[in-house]
Amino acid sequence: MKLWGYSKKEREAGEVRLMELAEASLLATPAELRRIAAFLSDAADNMDRMGSDYDHEHLGDRQPGFEDSPHLVVARAK
Repeated sequence: MKLWGYSKKEREAGEVRLMELAEASLLATPAELRRIAAFLSDAADNMDRMGSDYDHEHLGDRQPGFEDSPHLVVARAK
């Protein structure tokens, strides 16, 4: 597994540079963590079902209430 991300400041300025992260912290409620866990479990099921056709999914597209949150994207490891 690898962890990638963007700086919020750079993203807002349109200067998007993807960088590999060493660590990420989630500041969330227990309910939010459970919804994120459900999203991750569903993404794993979709990866299994779709195989190499699976590309990526966004938390905000799959779980209500995360539309205005930082983007959490799950992508298949190559």
